[in-house]
Amino acid sequence: MWDDPKQLNAIAASLALIAAGALVAGGLAWLLRQPVFEFRDVIITTPPSRASAAHLEAVIRDEFAGTFFTMNLDRARAAILTVPWVRRASLSRQWPQRLEVTIEEHEPFARWNADALVNTNGEVFIADYDGDLPQFEGTEGLAPEIAARYRDWSTALAPISLAVQEIRVSPRGGWRLRATSASGPLDIELGRDDPSGRLARFIAVYGRTIQALTRAGTRVDRVDLRYRNGFAAHVPGFHERPAKKTRAS
Repeated sequence: MWDDPKQLNAIAASLALIAAGALVAGGLAWLLRQPVFEFRDVIITTPPSRASAAHLEAVIRDEFAGTFFTMNLDRARAAILTVPWVRRASLSRQWPQRLEVTIEEHEPFARWNADALVNTNGEVFIADYDGDLPQFEGTEGLAPEIAARYRDWSTALAPISLAVQEIRVSPRGGWRLRATSASGPLDIELGRDDPSGRLARFIAVYGRTIQALTRAGTRVDRVDLRYRNGFAAHVPGFHERPAKKTRAS
């Protein structure tokens, strides 16, 4: 090979081409990092209503790096998603020096277990909120189902003037809800099997059972619907009298 001028010329030309390509690539990379291509304006197109504007600005200032050509938009988006209340974020480059950030915030729907919230899509998120919300409790992954049941059961209970305040699902899958009315709270034990069907049957007889007792001055604070042909009701302060013993003659 070393005695073949044609091969030597071809190798030399290839090496020169590689060197030239590397030089161009390096020059282009240097050029794209120059301050002339840095973003001059970062605009949040949707002013936040719950997310902290100061927190968003701090994340943009501290976490966004790069120029119009070199910024990693996926990394920048992930940084924005760390801000409480931010559900989604999208970033768009606008030539020559503008970056637009659009955010979607969580809409609070319920409290979840001890320290989280559920949004209107049934998604669990962490944020501080002082407003009134129903309470959901359950194991991981159940929030969307509980949110759907809450909507259905709230609609079903509205005609009898009961409002759902809590829904709890035990680790074994038993459903329990707490509803409130003018006469006070009512705990409803639904169990694991067909909770919606049990609730519907209870609603059908509510007027001539629990409501009738309430009108007569007897308040019921808890019902257990886990019976095949009826339900049990608990009256606060009521104690069943023990059967009297009779003496043998």
